[in-house]
Amino acid sequence: MKLLPRKPVSAADNLGRGMDFALVTLVFLGIGWALDRWLGTQPLFMIGLVVFAMVGQFVRMWFDYDAAMTKLEDERRAGASAQTRAKSA
Repeated sequence: MKLLPRKPVSAADNLGRGMDFALVTLVFLGIGWALDRWLGTQPLFMIGLVVFAMVGQFVRMWFDYDAAMTKLEDERRAGASAQTRAKSA
């Protein structure tokens, strides 16, 4: 069975994901810091919002990965069925 050609991995895409992860975490850290200063609950909101942001980022990464793998599996199946039809014709 012939494998489909692979697309090169883009460093820019991975860099963008890393920057997105870091910036979203920092934004939530800043919001938590501001809430803690305003309400006087020192690290409570800061810790809670950072954990919330990180869990949300990991869940988003999981869904992005799952969608990409489903797309690649569909492309592989389509290529395999096209090869089978070409051989039988």
